[in-house]
Amino acid sequence: MENLEIGLLLMVVGMTTVFAILLIVIYLGKALIVLVNKYIPEEIVVKKQVTSQKVTGQTTSTTSITNQTTAAIVSAVSMVTAGQGKVIKIEKI
Repeated sequence: MENLEIGLLLMVVGMTTVFAILLIVIYLGKALIVLVNKYIPEEIVVKKQVTSQKVTGQTTSTTSITNQTTAAIVSAVSMVTAGQGKVIKIEKI
């Protein structure tokens, strides 16, 4: 009976220790995230604007997407979202 009491006591102490250490790791991780976000902010990426050129009376952009590509994107979004999705804007990156 004495061995059972010692075993249960060791189990409770061990589980409590593991739980406490995991809590310390979680809160130190959260603190590290807050400190990094405060002192080292994310870089802001400036996007270049694409200008359109006039070619024989038509305006063409270097980022134009063909009608076939647009149709393929719209049909893929429709299939993946089971008709619930809607394509509003398509941009080349």
